[in-house]
Amino acid sequence: MNTWTERVVVLPGWGWFALIFLALFLTVILQIVGGPLATGAAPAGIVSFEFAGNLEQVEKILTSWDQEARLHAALSLGLDYLYLVVYALAIGATCLKAAAFWRGKRTGLARLGFWLGWSQGVAALLDAIENLALIRLLFGATTPFWPPLAQICATVKFLLVLSGLVYVLLTALLYLLRRVAPNATKSTRP
Repeated sequence: MNTWTERVVVLPGWGWFALIFLALFLTVILQIVGGPLATGAAPAGIVSFEFAGNLEQVEKILTSWDQEARLHAALSLGLDYLYLVVYALAIGATCLKAAAFWRGKRTGLARLGFWLGWSQGVAALLDAIENLALIRLLFGATTPFWPPLAQICATVKFLLVLSGLVYVLLTALLYLLRRVAPNATKSTRP
């Protein structure tokens, strides 16, 4: 394990919990701020905007938002620049902690966890690019390049984030199963 990974894995418990708490807190705040963005044209609010994919759909969404909703969208996109750093660190650190659990037991799962942990930085970078594209569109850009860029970045970002979360949840579940029934989950290795 390299030095950076070791530092993240040995992140003090309070630091790790603070990251998790802040990520959850910002998730709630963004849900509240994004509430007025859910319309017929954007049933999933800002997420519908992220996945619009073309100028025609972007126009439908923007037309469905009044001036106040557009302010909410701008605030949401601004807050997301803080959120992307926090969720990437929180999920990344948690994946690395889960990978450390697998080290020495299941090398493939440990490697997957390290890869998913560090890939959260890529997810954050894609989120930042996506936000730039969405801000440009929100402020009137009509270049057809922006909607598909946002859509591609959002797709890969969500895949990386969800993969990291699934990895963490499955590791937590297996950890709990091992604690509850230590003999039931032990596997025989050749």
